[in-house]
Amino acid sequence: MEIRDLTFELEEVAKLIVDSAIKVHRALGPGLLESAYQECLAYERRKRGLRVDCEVSLPLMYDGLRIDAGYRVDMIVEKCILIENKTVDHLAPIHEAQLLTHLKLQDYRIGFLLNWNVVLMKNGIKCLVNNLEEPPRRQERKELPENSWRPSRLSGKNQNFRKEIL
Repeated sequence: MEIRDLTFELEEVAKLIVDSAIKVHRALGPGLLESAYQECLAYERRKRGLRVDCEVSLPLMYDGLRIDAGYRVDMIVEKCILIENKTVDHLAPIHEAQLLTHLKLQDYRIGFLLNWNVVLMKNGIKCLVNNLEEPPRRQERKELPENSWRPSRLSGKNQNFRKEIL
């Protein structure tokens, strides 16, 4: 599969994940247990034709040894995106670090932290990306004037970064 095809597929699945999370949150609001949101979210995603696996136990590979250590992820969607559900006052850096570790250990490219304990769901969604390569560009961009704003470029193949959904 080409990088462009994979990126398109990931983006489409990611859009459905965000849309269904917002729909579930609008219906239920904040204040429930993670498990309630997870079940409703899984139902909503399956209704939209996505494959969803919940509470997936995954092995660790350490020094060439497979270790079944009770390591679990909340959800895997379409075998390409990890989701961790939280019901906390604020997402902490450790939540992001945990998800990034899960992404690296399983070689997934995109993961979502969904904090359901917010008034507006858009404020509880964080998307983290691991080793996602940019698709090749179709045509070259025109050179911008020297004083214009330019987006910063991330360098290095193994660069990890986070993106907030607004």
